[in-house]
Parts: sequence; structure tokens; C-alpha cells
Amino acid sequence: MTVPAEQALSYLNEQPADADVIEALLDHAFGPGRFVKASERVREFAEFRPEMSFCAWDGRRLVGSVRMWKVHVGGTPAIFLGPLAVMADGRKSGVGGELVRMACDAAQAAGYRVLLVGDAPYFGRFGFSAAPAKEARLPGPVDQRRVLVLGGELAGPVTA
Repeated sequence: MTVPAEQALSYLNEQPADADVIEALLDHAFGPGRFVKASERVREFAEFRPEMSFCAWDGRRLVGSVRMWKVHVGGTPAIFLGPLAVMADGRKSGVGGELVRMACDAAQAAGYRVLLVGDAPYFGRFGFSAAPAKEARLPGPVDQRRVLVLGGELAGPVTA
């Protein structure tokens, strides 16, 4: 996606009216298989935090979205990042990175560590690591090497 200089993307907090278009983006990006993942089990009980969730807009077209959820890991309050989705034509333009940065900055400013399930090479550039999350336990099966944390160690079950 090439955005002319005079028409930069807008990054805004998610609003209730954005829900349907975000769900369409998530369906497009992940398909129906997204509902069977351990991350989805977390989102079923976690508290959605729209003030830390962001959308990227190209005019009136949604280009990307990241959602944040409040959880506890072994009793420690934390924020669970995901899903992160970007339209295919925007994946090489830094939209996902900007969404991650904004969401993590908001979570850390509020005093939270951030937990996610994702690719270490991608999320490592934002400071995420698997080592401090090695004792974090998500519901359902998950490749523990993909459980990453930013901001300090987290250990124990992930709960509401």
C-alpha cells in the first residue's frame, strides 16, 4: 500500500462503531481457524481495553487493528495483545509495527506488562521475549516458545 504524503494514515483508538469492520478484517486475515486458538480462549474471559486498542485508517478504509485485553498472570495484572491484523496491501508499510508500538506504549504507561502469542522474530524488535514468559500458562494447547512478554517476567496461569 502506498499512501501519498498528503494522505497519511490515521491511528485512532478503537470505537464501538468499529467492531463490524474489525471483525471483517480479522476474518479476512485469519479465517475461521482463529476461533480455535489458545489466544481466543483468553479473549473469551479477558476484559477488553479499548483505550489501549487502535485502528489504522486510510481515509474511511480500515487498514489495520490491534486489540488489548486485561488479564492476570499468576495474580499479576497484565495486558494480552491480540489480535493484530493488517490488510495484505499494508503489511510492508509499517502499519503493524506502529499499531504494536502504540498499544504497548499505552499499556506500559498504565503500568502493565504485555503478553502475547506470536512470532519472536517479529515481536522481538519491540522488546518481547519468550524467556520471561516461560512460566506463563495459557488455557488450551500453545507452543510455549511463542508466548512472549514485554516489561518483565510473568508466571502462572492466565486468568481474568
